[in-house]
Order: sequence, then C-alpha cells, then structure tokens
Amino acid sequence: MDILLWIVFGLVVGLVAKLIMPGNDPGGIILTIVLGIVGAMLGGWLGRVLGLYREGEAAGFIMAVVGAVILLGIYRLVLPGRTRV
Repeated sequence: MDILLWIVFGLVVGLVAKLIMPGNDPGGIILTIVLGIVGAMLGGWLGRVLGLYREGEAAGFIMAVVGAVILLGIYRLVLPGRTRV
C-alpha cells in the first residue's frame, strides 16, 4: 500500500512541478510520476536531514516539489535534444 501512496504522491508532486516549469518534455506522464517520486524522496530526505521540518509536516510537500523541479531542470539540461515520439 505504501508504494501506491508514493506513486499517487509522486504524480501530484510531478504535476505541480510541471505547472511550475511548463514545457515540452519527452517521457510524458511516466516521466512526470518518476520525477515526482524521486523528487519527493530526495526533497523530503534532505529537508529532514537539514532539520527544516519533521515527517508529516506540510513543508515536506514543498521540499518534494522543489526536488522534482530540480530533477526536471537537470533532465532538461542533460537531454535537451530529445523529442517526443
């Protein structure tokens, strides 16, 4: 059940990240979910390690979105020439 919740949370975070950074990215919804999940995990972990908040606080969502936006930006820098098939 936890995996399903991470996927849903990642989808929401990924969609918010796409709203913040609109543009044409290859990968579609699958990439959005993956970036959202990884961003949520990295951003959440980093925020807790730095002591910015505790688990379950609303700041975790913000850090997850920040992580997803950063990952999306890195993805665009690394693969700028790819187009959607």
